[in-house]
Amino acid sequence: MEQRSAVNIANSLEHMIFDGTFADGDRLDEVRLAEQFGVSRTPLREALQRLESSGLVTLIPRRGAFVRQPGPLELLEMFEVMAELEAVCARLAARRMSNEALEELRHANTRCQMAAEAQDSDLYYAENERFHATIYRESGNSFLENESLKLQKRLRPFRRQQLRLRGRMVQSLTEHEAIVAALTTGDSNAAANALRDHVTVQGERFQSLMAGLKAAAS
Repeated sequence: MEQRSAVNIANSLEHMIFDGTFADGDRLDEVRLAEQFGVSRTPLREALQRLESSGLVTLIPRRGAFVRQPGPLELLEMFEVMAELEAVCARLAARRMSNEALEELRHANTRCQMAAEAQDSDLYYAENERFHATIYRESGNSFLENESLKLQKRLRPFRRQQLRLRGRMVQSLTEHEAIVAALTTGDSNAAANALRDHVTVQGERFQSLMAGLKAAAS
């Protein structure tokens, strides 16, 4: 129960950071937040640790938790690297992917479609993560897989938030279908290009979301 609470609190704090409730450099008061969410400090601290792992919070011993919002350039650079890492994964997976793994991707896409129909962006992202992680694994390169997973974790809050834009989940599904089609035919170049474009669009959509949130707050 506390672990579920920690996930929900982390998601709420994440959105509050993005919508400007907490600004870059703000200190997050554990006592006040525990009261606000109606929980003990244990799940709250776990939530802050989750945010630290994704880079949105810096935990300083004896001082507390502070918001850290990456700047536009830093985010752009991370999305550029993520797009290229995933393109390499797709290129290799197109040559090495098993029929069983292709079926995994199709099942993940079906679950993504159900989430999109329910307008549940958090559920969509959970299934979307499985979709991408399957491609990393099927690259057959464990070093590449681990590096991709690390950056995926770092970009998780930003990739999840862009799904809140109207129509983005449906568009993402269409992009997934193009990726699966290329992997099914073993077309390495098409698979790499489709996945690179998919991640690049995520970065662009996140920038649009942030611009909209800032405009609404001003």
